[in-house]
Amino acid sequence: MAKKKDENGPVDAHGDHRFPPPAEFKKAARVSDESIYERAAADPQAFWAGFAEELRWETPWKEVHTFDPPDAKWFIGGKLNACVNCVDRHIEGPHRNKAALIWEGEPGEKKTWTYFDLYREVNRFGNVLRKLGIKKGDRVAIYLPMMLESVAAMLACARVGAVHSVVFGGFSSESLRDRILDADAHLLITADGGFRRGKVLALKEAADAAVEGCACIENVLVIQRGIPGHECSMKEGRDHWYHDLADQVDAWCEPEVMDSEDPLFILYTSGTTGKPKGIVHTTGGYLTGTYATTRVVFDLKDDDVYWCTADIGWVTGHSYIVYGPLAAAATQIIYEGAPDAPDRGRFWRICERYGVTVFYTAPTAIRAFMKWGDDWPAGADLSRLRLLGSVGEPINPEAWLWYHEHIGSGRCPIVDTWWQTETGQILITPLPGVTVTKPGSAAKAFPGVDVEILSDEGEKIDGETGLLAIRGSWPAMTRGIWGDRQRFIETYWSKWEGIYFPGDGAKRDEDGFFWVIGRVDDVINVAGHRLGTAEVESALVEHASVAESAVVGIPHEIKGTAVAAFVTVREGFETGDELAGELKAHVAEKIGAIARPESIIFAADLPKTRSGKIMRRLLRDIAEGKALGDTTTLADPSVVESLKSQYDDEA
Repeated sequence: MAKKKDENGPVDAHGDHRFPPPAEFKKAARVSDESIYERAAADPQAFWAGFAEELRWETPWKEVHTFDPPDAKWFIGGKLNACVNCVDRHIEGPHRNKAALIWEGEPGEKKTWTYFDLYREVNRFGNVLRKLGIKKGDRVAIYLPMMLESVAAMLACARVGAVHSVVFGGFSSESLRDRILDADAHLLITADGGFRRGKVLALKEAADAAVEGCACIENVLVIQRGIPGHECSMKEGRDHWYHDLADQVDAWCEPEVMDSEDPLFILYTSGTTGKPKGIVHTTGGYLTGTYATTRVVFDLKDDDVYWCTADIGWVTGHSYIVYGPLAAAATQIIYEGAPDAPDRGRFWRICERYGVTVFYTAPTAIRAFMKWGDDWPAGADLSRLRLLGSVGEPINPEAWLWYHEHIGSGRCPIVDTWWQTETGQILITPLPGVTVTKPGSAAKAFPGVDVEILSDEGEKIDGETGLLAIRGSWPAMTRGIWGDRQRFIETYWSKWEGIYFPGDGAKRDEDGFFWVIGRVDDVINVAGHRLGTAEVESALVEHASVAESAVVGIPHEIKGTAVAAFVTVREGFETGDELAGELKAHVAEKIGAIARPESIIFAADLPKTRSGKIMRRLLRDIAEGKALGDTTTLADPSVVESLKSQYDDEA
């Protein structure tokens, strides 16, 4: 897409076009002037405390904040319960009978829970957990499709003080097992199955395979999705149907009083080594940060219908489906399936059916919508939409402009948000009633957050690409990696003294706007989901045919970045399409479909420096078909040319 027209005149997707907040939106916006930045900068602690005071605390905090890098504490001495703040406090006022969650299953089932419905379900769920012996501090693994009970399971854990660890339902049994073992989880919550593009996902079968050999798992709780003709095996003494136990417990579950710094959840994210990192988030600061950003970034009003299309298996689902929006008493949509099932208009029919007003999705999805054509959104009434959001990776200007025109009809501000699992909350974003947005830029740091661009040496730079750096702390920041403090320090706090390094490159323009480039380490951001190259490489070399592998990220029209794998095979194995297909399926089985390589490039050897380090820069150039740079440091420069010619022949 090169050009379009809007109320401001012709738009060049690669030009410097600016979109001020629409006058009507600005007039009614929750935040409509720049003074919020000044107030937050003048007294960050008072700024964040103002949002925390809107929550319910059983015991007031004694001190707002302390920070001794890398250790932050927020609302010290304060005690609260996250579930009470997301559910109980809403049923005592006008929101008791307000729709909290509107669910639609992929086959077409529809169900709505009010805040009082959610309250009753979470209380019963909490008592089921206690019946199974779960107590404060225990870890509970959750492996579920997008269903109402998924939200109830998370909130029930928070209610009884258990630490939940949600694993994306698309991950393999091996990935699930790794996370269960690392967290030392006592209970696994799963379902008999789910739906994706018309196919039944046999989650219980994957769960059974995962818990084999997991001595820490004492019980498996199974939620019945209700799939006609689909049965799953149940192991006597270990496996329990949720609905059977729910009928045996009381309707009231006394919530645990949690310290502000008590762990709320562990969420695993890929790193530059093969082992995923268990990111720990605590209760008071995380809830405050997600509540504040939900209110301000999405400008939520009491009559809004909000839809974040993420899965709860990712941090976006934690922060901007479960904790932030429910703490803000939002009405929101939960959809189980794919955006193109049964056809490519499904999302837009859902928006029309429920009158969605705030829509938050990923650039990957937006690029897919573009590819499918303008007719699908044009066939639905999207007139109630008033705000659009983007999350997961940098959005390219062409996609931003298409989103603005074809989904927002030129009238909806777009909040392009930057944050990550570790930050817990949005850190860089436009404010929809304030910011003059630029397609492709995440704009400015959220008020009260101090973001800079630094060189490798820690010098502040502007106008050119450098490294994102965050000074100080913010309420929802991670408190560490589960069971591995040294890795936490080395990964995020060793680049510069006392400054958080998120691992992304970026630049800042003359207006102070941030343009995030993406990962600078060996992590690939595929469709907004982070995959460690070492994790994929480890899966490949487990295959009997593979001697060595190297994985890089390459541009992809829909996903943004895709996985390209260079593979050298052992003697006796034939390379070709059959083996390539087998290796792709092997990676998907070991890690999950999201990690499936887009391409397998067979090589006699991999280009390395004389010290033996694989030259990923050159592999990336080869995979992208670019001209190669300097190869004088290679042990055997002819290897690169051989690979290059092979790639050109196959292309």
